[in-house]
Amino acid sequence: MPTNKDLKRLVRARMRKTGEAYTAARAHITRKSKAKTVSRAAGGSALRATPASASEPTDYAAIAGMSDEKLKAKTGCAWERWVYALDRRGAEKMSHRDIAALVNEKYKVDGWWSQTVTVGYERIKALRARGQRRDGSYEASKSRTFNVPVTTLFDAWADASTRRRWLNGEDVKVRTATAPKSMRLDWTDRSIIAVGFAAKGKSKSSVAVQHTKLPDRETADRLKEYWSGRLDTLGEVLSER
Repeated sequence: MPTNKDLKRLVRARMRKTGEAYTAARAHITRKSKAKTVSRAAGGSALRATPASASEPTDYAAIAGMSDEKLKAKTGCAWERWVYALDRRGAEKMSHRDIAALVNEKYKVDGWWSQTVTVGYERIKALRARGQRRDGSYEASKSRTFNVPVTTLFDAWADASTRRRWLNGEDVKVRTATAPKSMRLDWTDRSIIAVGFAAKGKSKSSVAVQHTKLPDRETADRLKEYWSGRLDTLGEVLSER
């Protein structure tokens, strides 16, 4: 491992080259350094093998944006083992879709959690920043649960007059819709909103909003706050029914 002084110099050089945040750049440098010193045994299950520890371990959970405890409870492994396993499979050079398929098919992690592992791995490997997609664009995500049936929640998005009430008059275009599961909308600036709906019982449901194709993190942060406010207002509209 490089000394603290050398490490800081290498991290700053990478930040200037890639535009990464300090944490992401440091994770990349320390990972490369450990890769040169750690000899990994061949054979056996990748997820059962644990990489050698370093004097300055990387806080993978902080970079990925999810705790080791929660990830392990849902997938069986913490971030260090996932990074080790996916590195062995050459995931750093794969597309997002291929990594997610690997996690799902090889390690039997279903649905949302295979995506969580994939996105966290990409952040740890400095392939994307928080809120950033692999194509360089950003996204803002927000979800909320309401005490209404999923059909009622879906209709509050699908019906133009109702939608304008809680969207504060914003005029958006519904691109596709599959009731009562999903919807895609075009925003006024040509960014895209992907919406997913899920029943939580007969009288409870949730909505997850992903506002994609955003130009920078500042826009993503602003729209995340925007959607938090809009979902508050949606709750008020639904309570009137």
